[in-house]
Amino acid sequence: MNVVLTGFRGTGKTESGRLLARLLDVPFYDTDALVEEEAGATVHEIFEQEGEEGFRAREKRAIAGLPRGPGVFATGGGAVIDPENVEHLRRGRTVVLLNADESTIEKRIQHSTRPALTRMGLRAEIHALMESRRDVYLAAADYCIDTSARSANEVAIGIKRLLAEGVTKESGRREALRAFAGSGIHQSEAAELATMVKALSENPVLRFYGIAGYPSLHSRSPPLFRRLFSYFDINAYYTRFHDPALTRILGTARDLDVRGLSVTIPFKQEIMGHLDRMDAHCRAIGACNTVLFCGGEAHGYNTDWLGIRDPLASLRGSRAVVLGAGGAAAAAAYALRALEMEVTLLNRTVERAEALAERFGCHHGSLRDFGSIRPDVVVNATPVGMESDTASPLKKSDLAPGMTVFDLVYTPPETPLIRIARSAGCTAITGKEMFIRQARAQFRQFTGIDAPLEMIREFLG
Repeated sequence: MNVVLTGFRGTGKTESGRLLARLLDVPFYDTDALVEEEAGATVHEIFEQEGEEGFRAREKRAIAGLPRGPGVFATGGGAVIDPENVEHLRRGRTVVLLNADESTIEKRIQHSTRPALTRMGLRAEIHALMESRRDVYLAAADYCIDTSARSANEVAIGIKRLLAEGVTKESGRREALRAFAGSGIHQSEAAELATMVKALSENPVLRFYGIAGYPSLHSRSPPLFRRLFSYFDINAYYTRFHDPALTRILGTARDLDVRGLSVTIPFKQEIMGHLDRMDAHCRAIGACNTVLFCGGEAHGYNTDWLGIRDPLASLRGSRAVVLGAGGAAAAAAYALRALEMEVTLLNRTVERAEALAERFGCHHGSLRDFGSIRPDVVVNATPVGMESDTASPLKKSDLAPGMTVFDLVYTPPETPLIRIARSAGCTAITGKEMFIRQARAQFRQFTGIDAPLEMIREFLG
């Protein structure tokens, strides 16, 4: 058995970890203790002599050197801020995040000799750090357990039961398999999924992820994420939730205790009504493409805008046009405004472009206005050109050498607009680049691990 306990100070990692190790009859490792042993000094002394930076460097070496065999490993919440630490901790292990409410944490650590990390008072520091770390804590964990009203012994017994039995019920697994069998996904994928669900009896802490959309049969996310999970030795499986009703998808997700969902058309707005928390990017864009379930809560994120912003980062301050006024256009406008671009939204229905432009401080107009703008950057956020559509939202005569044309459509790999842009001497960025970038950000949100861009490109082929 190989399990990591992490979380904020005062959540019970060390005490619960020692008890759990005894219950499982495996060694216990505490990274703070390993750091102190290597340094020949207490954590407090290390902070005084070397500062937090020195402590984190020692902590990183301790985590990289943890034995690969069975054990219970306790590590501080600050450790999982670093994706390299998370990669070492997650390989071949189940990670459990211990949570507690702020008042409980304050009571538990008020007499601690651990040095403060800020100049705030204790209560303010707890609140600020927990708020800033919430998303990285969630990303790094497989399971979340609230320890506020539980003793260390109760927590240890609960984790032992979780590792042995998981949390899904046989009836829920049967219902999920029935839903998948009738969903229209390819027979081979349905058979493989059935095998993985049945394996829960032997592998109860296998976590499920998937893409929620309709249609979703064309999505390349399942093979990509399955390869990433395999490479990083994460006990997880990624499938398709292909159904026209989001409520049915969420019901199936509950049956399987799904850990995370990639959300695509047509559910990016609807899913927001089912979230307990969402990040600032979701709220600003008005769409969510990434959901994490943990501790009975659903947390929403948006990584689409990163897939648009990052390939255009070198063009900060340019004049840009976004074609469209839907959800993809909102993500594009948000990304381009983050790069301080002057943005004009053009759409067949001008009223929709105007409404979106007001949200992001952009100009707006109709598609006929394109020729009078002469932008540096063009982003196609319409579905025009998506397989099997052979149309392009622009003509070759609309474009000029030196423009950068970014088509968010990624099927087919080369859209009619991309072909026209290349023939006009423009710099062309395909939708595959957006997919790669947003998938990388999504994988980090799912796991806490930074997968290299080149790895994702290689896995996509």
